[in-house]
Amino acid sequence: MSLLDTQRGFRDHILAGTDAPLPGAPERGLAVYRHAYRAQLVASLRDTFEKTWAWLGDEAFDKAARHHVEAHAPKSWTLNEYGADFVQTLRALYPDDAEVAELAWLDWSLRRAFDGPDADAIKPEALAEVDWDRAVLIFVPTLTMGEIVTNSAAIWGALAEEKAPPAAQRLAAPATVRIWRSGLTPKYRTIENFEQRALILAMAGSSFADLCSLLVEGGDINKAAHDVGAVLAGWLQDGLIRAVRTP
Repeated sequence: MSLLDTQRGFRDHILAGTDAPLPGAPERGLAVYRHAYRAQLVASLRDTFEKTWAWLGDEAFDKAARHHVEAHAPKSWTLNEYGADFVQTLRALYPDDAEVAELAWLDWSLRRAFDGPDADAIKPEALAEVDWDRAVLIFVPTLTMGEIVTNSAAIWGALAEEKAPPAAQRLAAPATVRIWRSGLTPKYRTIENFEQRALILAMAGSSFADLCSLLVEGGDINKAAHDVGAVLAGWLQDGLIRAVRTP
């Protein structure tokens, strides 16, 4: 057997998560490698999903993390990308506690926003000559959205401020959270249904004029234009827009 074959066999044995002996390898030394491999991945999940860890506590989080490690081997050269499937793991482990997976989604998305590509927000003075009938908004690449059905955003905020979090509660209706990075700081905000609809359309390439037409309610185009303008002002204030394109 070649050295490469031996190395591959060792790798496959460690990734398999089995405690069975490996021919030709001393069990004591092999156990050290198995423990170190799993412990490093659990530590990585703790680092990425810090607020989820705080919510669940050491024992419950580590149990869930070990369950995930057994089923999901790393696929990238960097552990920064490990944990992409952890939200789904928690959703399966805690089907009656939706806040757990939602906290994990917030942890993951905010970390990805922090690590995401740089993009400067547009300056307000650059909007002076924009033809708003044809203007299409280009958003910063770290912007993303997700739906929540519990008060997970409030729980996450309390944990981030090292305050006692509120008890988990289901919302009266699903809400949307948008996540982005402003400067070097990842941020999140719970948004209203109107803004969510506007953001979906705008991110898909609808012009400002199309937004007003598509979001009109009760036939009042002027109100729609006013409401879209208010949403646009919020996007500019939060630094979500990096450019305005005029086809």
